[in-house]
Amino acid sequence: MRGSCPCSGAGYLRYGGNTSCVAITVGDEQPIVLDLGTGLRPFGREVEARYGTDEPIEMTALLTHLHWDHIIGLPFCTPLLGFGTRMEVYGPPQVGGTLHDVIDRVVIPPFFPVQVNELHSSIDFHEVEEDDFAIGSAKIRVRRVPHVGTTLGFRIEADGASVAFVSDHQTPANRQTVAASVLELSDGADLLIHDAQYTDEEFVEKATWGHSTIGYAVHVAAEAGARRLSLFHHDPDHTDEILDRLVDTALSAPGASRLEAVSAAAEGSSIELGHP
Repeated sequence: MRGSCPCSGAGYLRYGGNTSCVAITVGDEQPIVLDLGTGLRPFGREVEARYGTDEPIEMTALLTHLHWDHIIGLPFCTPLLGFGTRMEVYGPPQVGGTLHDVIDRVVIPPFFPVQVNELHSSIDFHEVEEDDFAIGSAKIRVRRVPHVGTTLGFRIEADGASVAFVSDHQTPANRQTVAASVLELSDGADLLIHDAQYTDEEFVEKATWGHSTIGYAVHVAAEAGARRLSLFHHDPDHTDEILDRLVDTALSAPGASRLEAVSAAAEGSSIELGHP
């Protein structure tokens, strides 16, 4: 839920301090993980509790981009330390090497004591950019999203419900234009999980850092006709009390009345989607 870096302390108890990692489950099918931030560590424990450790565990991860806060949890996911676990990772193409090559340059001494190939599990990397494919019964749509460096957004459709994941998204200078790719991902989504790192005042100083304001997140959701908006990628300086106030700010933003619900993503929370 957190952006940029993990946080801890009394001010982060309700919304949490782990960086980007969201899990989607469709019935009894393998979990689909969105991003590999430090939230992957507690998620790994939940997977082991749900499936046990006697049988091989299979997971699929959709990786938006390779900034540290979105990959730092990879070597801390306990199922990946066990023999037999298999993870398929879909992420953006890279300059100067494959997706696997570039991740190996980060998860490597002296930055980290082991490499990905030293984990006991099988991890396969696949490069995607403007693709549509299936994971089990879920339909996956991949499109590029304006950010710093090659960044992807994802749309997952299953059981009559849809989730759009736009974790990092650059607010344009006019704060109004929405990229066609983002509108396509978010079109009529039952839930849009969207970058909302900055207040308007913070954005003035960080206008080129690749992130969205709270108001722009609401604007994107309203323009796309999404039903619900989950504010995501919380700034490290935004404590629980500040996030409470920012939800109120979002609820009063232009376009908010066109949405059924606006909330701030909170670690450990779950939302059940589906249509009878």
